Amino acid sequence: MFLSLLKSKIHCAHVTEANLHYMGSITIDEDLMDAAGIIAGEHVHVVNNNNGERIETYVITGPRQSGCICLNGAAARKFQIGDEIIIMCFATMTPEEAKTFKPTVIFPDSENNRI
Repeated sequence: MFLSLLKSKIHCAHVTEANLHYMGSITIDEDLMDAAGIIAGEHVHVVNNNNGERIETYVITGPRQSGCICLNGAAARKFQIGDEIIIMCFATMTPEEAKTFKPTVIFPDSENNRI
């Protein structure tokens, strides 16, 4: 048996862009990705704290020190610039691994700089 546990979380970041005409995904500042332990192409869940929307998508690397959090494609209809969001990814592990695993959680400032 395997369990799915929270691996990484970017808590209370703010949307900086919403690009309807891009082919889906979420673009995240590479500094935030590194700090949270998230890699390009990784499956993420995104929660919009302003309206309760939840989506699943994959990550595209954004420019370092840009603070970029851009929802692309259809997700742009559910997120607006300035919305507060939570980005989470999960990992599958054995119950034994899960007992000692600690997720990485980061809390960016209002400009999406890592703290």
